[in-house]
Amino acid sequence: MQFEVWAPDADSVVLEAADVRSPMERDAGREGWWTARAEASDGDRYGFRVDDGPLLPDPRSRQQPDGPDGPSAVVDQEAYAWRNGWAGRRLNRAVLYELHVGTYTPEGTFDAAAARLGHLAELGVTHVSLMPVCPFPGVNGWGYEGVSLWAVHEPYGGPEGLKRFVDTAHGLGLGVVLDVVHNHLGPSGNHLPAFGPYFTDTHHTPWGAAVNLDAPGSDEVRAFLLGSALAWLRDYRLDGLRLDAVHALADTRALTFLEELSAAVDALAVELGRPLGLIAESDLCDPRTTTPRPAGGLGLHAQWNDDFHHALHTALTGESQGYYADFARAPLAALAKTVTSAFFHNGTWSSFRGRTHGRPVDVSRTPAHRFVGYAQTHDQIGNRALGDRLASALSPGLQACAAALVLTGPFTPMLFMGEEWGARTPWQFFTDHTDPELADAVRNGRRREFGAHGWAEEEIPDPQDPATRDRSCLDWSEPEREPHARLLTWYRELIALRRTLPDLHDPDLASVKTAFDEDARWFAYRRGDLRVVVNLADKPAATPLGLGRHRRSGGRVLAAWEPVEAPGPDGVLHLPPESCVVLADD
Repeated sequence: MQFEVWAPDADSVVLEAADVRSPMERDAGREGWWTARAEASDGDRYGFRVDDGPLLPDPRSRQQPDGPDGPSAVVDQEAYAWRNGWAGRRLNRAVLYELHVGTYTPEGTFDAAAARLGHLAELGVTHVSLMPVCPFPGVNGWGYEGVSLWAVHEPYGGPEGLKRFVDTAHGLGLGVVLDVVHNHLGPSGNHLPAFGPYFTDTHHTPWGAAVNLDAPGSDEVRAFLLGSALAWLRDYRLDGLRLDAVHALADTRALTFLEELSAAVDALAVELGRPLGLIAESDLCDPRTTTPRPAGGLGLHAQWNDDFHHALHTALTGESQGYYADFARAPLAALAKTVTSAFFHNGTWSSFRGRTHGRPVDVSRTPAHRFVGYAQTHDQIGNRALGDRLASALSPGLQACAAALVLTGPFTPMLFMGEEWGARTPWQFFTDHTDPELADAVRNGRRREFGAHGWAEEEIPDPQDPATRDRSCLDWSEPEREPHARLLTWYRELIALRRTLPDLHDPDLASVKTAFDEDARWFAYRRGDLRVVVNLADKPAATPLGLGRHRRSGGRVLAAWEPVEAPGPDGVLHLPPESCVVLADD
């Protein structure tokens, strides 16, 4: 078979495949590329020696059976026999579910997670959003320090395991989105610099040298990232990619990498005959991220909306530290702004940043489904000192209110695994670094970070302690008992309403109308003929909804956390403490 590798500065490259060494030749037609032919088949180990150096894994390795530092293995992508045909699912009517393979089950494998996918199909979600699955050192980790961007973490089940997972999901009608990290690679097991200028000191990033998107050699680096992204979608039949922290991509070229990527993914969707989507995580509050390319945007299909999360979180918890400060001044007003304008920071002052931030969304032209709304994510839980979920601090009633605002709101909703039953298990920061110095640096760095905010060092979980990962695994006995079972039923009810009622997937942000009382702590919005009202206070709320002309009642109750009657002739809704209701006009 043909082997090839990009090593533009090398004087010699040797292929070592199936214990046979073969000197590689320069490719006359491609600057910097080396090629060789050798006998090899599925599963055979191989690697490259650059300038008589150590054996290194292939930058485009499809499998690392012995971990990131070991040799690569040949993968026959055609060997897997797919069981289920799949026409795809679009993101514009999606309900996403963020899932970490390593903690979704105690086993922490694709096969164990696949065995639990029936739960998600019954819940009513449409897409599983997998956290990163590229190889990283050790067994357990979040996946954001991955290396070998074309390969699959072996302890999860490797390439075959991922294909079985996707196949099972598709058989249940679930799409699969994969989180990919292009803004940095893990500090351990990262051998790319030995091959070429994959990184550049032209830009500074929190992780050191930036991925080279615009310095000399960047054409091949961009092709490396583009090829990886398309390979996930094509070879594993994924339905989309979630792009981690795109604001951290240092790219000054006229045609940005993200534009190139969105154009390539759109072209692949046409080629494959099924919809494909790109979802960005971005801190910029910039609508150009998802504006179509012909209109001057980057052309990504959706983006996470942290502003909605922050407004909702402060309204539910009263927290006001850090980036919550701007939202906590008037949390219900902030919530009203986000559900009608998408971004809270749309050119407004950000005290956390010490400057104005964001850009307005043209709500008359931008469909609401381009923004992903959520009450919890891996970031917003795991980056807390103790990895505590909302369920650790909120009553079931307030959790039900959060669910109502996410699942009936204008944005594409997303849940974090276990949220649907109010999981009490934490989701903490855990690592399994094999380098003792790196392990100590991560451990001590996290303790210093939270120590600066008043936490005692002994309170911060040790990321390297296996018990930290074990505590973060879902407890699958919880949904079978109260109060979890009731909350799970509520999530199913809301998702069913979203699926069946056109008003709940109306993309028109401009038509959303809100009302609220900051002091009484009730919040309401109208979407078409539906009204959603939440009472976040610990006492009953009298909410004046009004009936309009020629109306004799306030409609009918479609769903309610606690028993409640529709407004009478006076148009006032009487809502129990910490509860919510979905109303339909008569």
